[in-house]
Amino acid sequence: MAYFPAFLKLDDKKILIVGGGNVAYEKLEHLLDFTKDIHVIATEYSVAMKRRIEKENLEYKQRAYEEGDIKDFTMVIVAVDTIALQAEIFQESKKYNCLCNAVDSVDYCDFIFPSYVKKDDLTIAISTSGTSPAMAKHLRRYLQKMIPDGISEFLQEMKALRKSLPKGKERMRMLDEKAKNYIENWSK
Repeated sequence: MAYFPAFLKLDDKKILIVGGGNVAYEKLEHLLDFTKDIHVIATEYSVAMKRRIEKENLEYKQRAYEEGDIKDFTMVIVAVDTIALQAEIFQESKKYNCLCNAVDSVDYCDFIFPSYVKKDDLTIAISTSGTSPAMAKHLRRYLQKMIPDGISEFLQEMKALRKSLPKGKERMRMLDEKAKNYIENWSK
């Protein structure tokens, strides 16, 4: 199955991570690039996970997942090894219209985590639809090396121009030409 690529605005969206191990920590790290409204439930926490939760002042509970825990969340990430619990939370998520990602169990996922490059306003997502996360990871590393250090400043300049110039074909043409020139100059 192919996944539709979309960028979700996570403002005012609560996210729950079920699990406190290394994989849960990895998902937490990714999510923190986009939001801080993250809550965690786990019976045990890795040292790194606990440290990061405390550093970010996130809400967490040290206990097993209980039915109904996801009712107030927009998204849940299930980072536990128990397939039965992954299936249970996935089925429950339908009741609450909560998007679910069960790590390494695509049958219990509404979405997957792409590999991505993030430099301020630039985000490039790479996915193989779960076929080869390793390929996505190495392609991300390759692309990361290609992006120039000055991309953030260029994007801020483009943002300012979009705000200051009147909408229309002239603005679109000028911004398009500016972006084209930037890319052509960096790839030389």
